[in-house]
Amino acid sequence: MSTDIQGTSDRRWLADLRVTLTDEHAAQTARLTELTADTGDPGEAHTRGALIAATRLSQDRIAAALRRIADGRYGTCDTCGAQIPPERLEVVPHARFCVPCQRKHDG
Repeated sequence: MSTDIQGTSDRRWLADLRVTLTDEHAAQTARLTELTADTGDPGEAHTRGALIAATRLSQDRIAAALRRIADGRYGTCDTCGAQIPPERLEVVPHARFCVPCQRKHDG
């Protein structure tokens, strides 16, 4: 019975996370729309370009996390297949790797 409760808790947490990530993706999309509007100020181009790149990266990471949730792979390390600790996922919800594999990936 505790397995059912844990499973229900996990499903609820995942459903809540999906909503949060979907909302964040929509917010990043709106931000990207604002950033790509031409203000006509060439002095802002460099800063705006950096903000656009960061926003697109955030969008890509969120979209990938949503795909992993849909595929049932969320929370599993892409490299070694180990479970990513829930504490890490709370801090970095788009994490693809466990900490040891992330360190190897970052070099």
